[in-house]
Amino acid sequence: AWGRIYGVALALRTGRLFDDDETAAVHYTARVAAAHLRHAEEHQEMGEQVRRLQQVLVADPGRPHPNIELATRYLPAGRGTLVGGDWCETVRLHFGRTLLVIGDVMGHGLDAAVDMNAYRSMLRYVAAADLPPHRILRQVDATMAEERGRRPATCLLALLDPARGTATYAGAGHPPPVVFHGDGTAGPVPVPVGPPLGTGLGAYEPVGRPLLPDDTLVLFTDGLVERRGEDIDVSLARLAALRVRPGQAVSRLLDEILTGLAA
Repeated sequence: AWGRIYGVALALRTGRLFDDDETAAVHYTARVAAAHLRHAEEHQEMGEQVRRLQQVLVADPGRPHPNIELATRYLPAGRGTLVGGDWCETVRLHFGRTLLVIGDVMGHGLDAAVDMNAYRSMLRYVAAADLPPHRILRQVDATMAEERGRRPATCLLALLDPARGTATYAGAGHPPPVVFHGDGTAGPVPVPVGPPLGTGLGAYEPVGRPLLPDDTLVLFTDGLVERRGEDIDVSLARLAALRVRPGQAVSRLLDEILTGLAA
């Protein structure tokens, strides 16, 4: 089939010989089987290409200032699942401030990964101008909306200012972050929900909250908490209800959160 040998189909029986119709049926079955094998092979190759591309794109979220401890995890939703448009990013700014970025392009596969790279590059470029988070979202949204064919993307920005002990947030249709406090309690940050990026609707609002030295801020995409048929508020409450050991390294805290959600 198509100049490629996938295998051999052998039909045997005792007694009379195969007639022309039966021989044609065997040939047709072999061609159909070869077509399915070819499509399966192409699907597998496409999946590997997407995974390799995604590994390159999410391998390095950047480096925040040394006054911030950072850890990331990128875990596919399931075995054989094509990688989608999730990404995270850090942008170092003046005066010891760091902008944390997390986003999720709608859909899966190579197209979502390509659009993710476009959003990530544009956001990094705009953020370098040191604008407030809501203005960054506004500018990225307007620019990407002009590019026809781009998929919408949710996004959350958190501007950390350790010297002042504050964090300023702005969201574009993304799940709110959760802060795990030094006493072991946790709670979501009430970030105003703006429209996804790429829609051209704008209307993003900032919100500022204290962020203490012993607080741990967790940003995530919806795949971390969502369950089929469950309201997103219930999913977020389950994350906030986790009790983790305070004072541990951020990477270990992430592992503890993943273990708790999987239980």
